[in-house]
Formats: sequence, structure tokens, C-alpha cells
Amino acid sequence: MIQSDSAAVNSDGMIMPEHLPKKRYWQVRELIVIGIFAALIKVSTLLIAIAGGSMNPVTLVLKNIVATSLLVVLLYKVRKFGVLTLFVMVSSVVSLLLMGGNMITVPGMLIAGLVCDCLIVVAGGYKRTWSLIAGIGLFDFLSRAITLGYSYLTFREEPKLFIMGVIVVTIGYLGCLLGLGSGVFFVKELKHAGIIRE
Repeated sequence: MIQSDSAAVNSDGMIMPEHLPKKRYWQVRELIVIGIFAALIKVSTLLIAIAGGSMNPVTLVLKNIVATSLLVVLLYKVRKFGVLTLFVMVSSVVSLLLMGGNMITVPGMLIAGLVCDCLIVVAGGYKRTWSLIAGIGLFDFLSRAITLGYSYLTFREEPKLFIMGVIVVTIGYLGCLLGLGSGVFFVKELKHAGIIRE
């Protein structure tokens, strides 16, 4: 199904990319890309944590830089409403299969993904860099807020443990903010290499 049946051509009779009909539904290629990036983010962050010896400030910042950078690249590769929500679904499955992840936070994460997808649309759409960065930044923030909320319910009888969780999440979010900038840099390099065409 397409949104438009017409496509503009240039003087040589070639169809211009910006005038190609937009695909309304998810394509198999896009779903595969989301799955690959979800698995890549999980595996890369796990390897960084293992290589760093355990969770420490350096590995926390580094793994969040890598994760957010890859998420920025994913949204440049798949510019379609719902990509963050679908990423949460796939990432939850990958996390469950690889590490036996906790599924209690999944409903909240899905809502966070949907809210951020809506923010991107309201802020200008998936073609604008600013709206993508704002959506990913808010998604990272909401994800960690949900994690902290779950930690509070779990450790509310042990305030010191909760405070430690707040410190860990705060350090991790600093890595996310750095990852937004590095992600945009990687996208520029990938565009220069022809891997990302839009």
C-alpha cells in the first residue's frame, strides 16, 4: 500500500528519491534492521561490561554512549512512526532470551516508546535531526525513570540501595547524552560512506 500513486521525475526522466512513494506499512527489511540493532545494542553493552570487569563509572558511560549512538543510527535507517515502540518490543525479547531480562518494566517502556514516537512527529517528523535527537533523549530519560521507579518499589526498605541506583542511572544517562552527539557524528560518517542514503 502506498500513500501516493504519483512520483515526480527529473529532466532525464529519472524518478527523484524524495518523490518516491512512501511505504505505509512495515517492510521486512525494516523489521530485520530493527532486530539487528536491538541484538547489537544488547550484545555490545554486555561485552563492554564484561571487558570492563564489572559495572563501574567508565563502563556505564561507555556502554550508554554506544547504545544511544546505535539507536540514533537505527532511527536514521528506519524513519517511520512506531520504530521506538517496535524497538522496545524486539529489545525486550532479545533481553529475555540473552539475559533473562525482567519483563515487569516492559509495559512502561512500551508507553515511553510510543510517547517518544509521538514527540518526534509533533516536533517535525522523522526527517528532522532535531526531532529525532529530542525523541531519543526523552526515550532514554523515561526508560531510566521507569527503571528507578521499579528500583524504588523493590528497595524502598533500603534507602541506601535506592540511592546507589540513582547514582548509577544518573551516570548512565550522562553517557546517553554523550551518545546523542556521537550518534549524529556516526550518521554523518555513514552518509559520507553511502551506507545511509537519506
